[in-house]
Amino acid sequence: MEDNLNESKKTETDGTTEAEAAAEAAVAEAAAADQAEGKAVTAKAEAEAEAEAASGAEAEAGADKENKDKEKGREKDKDKGFLGKKKQNAENEKLRKQNDALLNEISELKEKYTRLAAEYDNFRKRTAKENETRYTDAKADVWKSIIGITDDFERALRMTVPEECQSYKDGVNLIYKKFTDAMSSSGIEEIKAQGEQFDPGLHNAVMHTDSEEAGENEIVEVFEKGYRLGDKVIRHSMVKVAN
Repeated sequence: MEDNLNESKKTETDGTTEAEAAAEAAVAEAAAADQAEGKAVTAKAEAEAEAEAASGAEAEAGADKENKDKEKGREKDKDKGFLGKKKQNAENEKLRKQNDALLNEISELKEKYTRLAAEYDNFRKRTAKENETRYTDAKADVWKSIIGITDDFERALRMTVPEECQSYKDGVNLIYKKFTDAMSSSGIEEIKAQGEQFDPGLHNAVMHTDSEEAGENEIVEVFEKGYRLGDKVIRHSMVKVAN
């Protein structure tokens, strides 16, 4: 009986020990599971922290790169603006030089044109004068060769003729008048001499005389009439001049 009681107590003791061991094992297992879960959570947190740090670093690197790119862009724009301004200044200087060259060329052409216009105007006037002079000279030469006819007419008209020949003298007078009218229409004028002051450009003094009535260098007698065509003398007046 006593042995059975002891056996029973021993069996209860062993059962308690096993239960405690099992409980301890379960607690240890739970603790290990909790520890493993904690490590997993810690690892996940660390991974997330590392990922967040990496993302932050990447974002910072991206922002830094963006800032650097912006800075490079600003520097590039600045350089581009400087180079563009320099190029524009060079173009402006080139255009200014071209403009100055064109202005100088225009000024030279204007001066050349003015000089040529003046030369042509002088040539035109000189040619017109030469032509006029040539015509006047030719005209004067023609009249110079026939102007002596007037002397013959005047000498004939100064003669006294018989009454029965008066009609002939009147006819000669008509011819003389037509001749002098032709001279006048051609611009031939008689040079005034009688009572005028002697002019060597118009008169030819062939005699000199002392006269109290006439003034000095006054023409007192005309031996032969002189004629002119404009300013050109065809024949000088042949005269006597008082001293």
